[in-house]
Amino acid sequence: MNSKQINYFKEDIRFRFTDSEKIFDWISKAIKNEGFRKGEINIIFCSDAYLRKMNKQFLQHDYNTDIITFETGDDASVINGDLFISIDRVKANAETLKILFRDELHRVIVHGILHLCNYSDKSPKKQSEMRAREDYYLDRRNWLK
Repeated sequence: MNSKQINYFKEDIRFRFTDSEKIFDWISKAIKNEGFRKGEINIIFCSDAYLRKMNKQFLQHDYNTDIITFETGDDASVINGDLFISIDRVKANAETLKILFRDELHRVIVHGILHLCNYSDKSPKKQSEMRAREDYYLDRRNWLK
């Protein structure tokens, strides 16, 4: 397995992801722009139930969330990690926000990547910084072309 790639998986859900090559390029450029090298990133699409169980097991949080990110590498300059994304939650968020599912999915993906790049969202100030970086990369989705 090439150690500098992005892998896509499904757990407990039927979902067809069609933008894998474009997302690969977009994420790669974002990681480089943040001053890191891309290692191996696994994006696992799953259901609310699957992610809630993980949230409870690993983070002791008994509620739904759209993403859980796990860093898997030991080299601080290389981004390696697993992004577990609830497709159910992304769909619900998109409906609530009245935005396209694709836009919300991209936001959640880049949110996870930013966590791997050492961004936090544990305080209002950090949340604001994270949202600004998400918006920055969402505005650069022309990298997807």
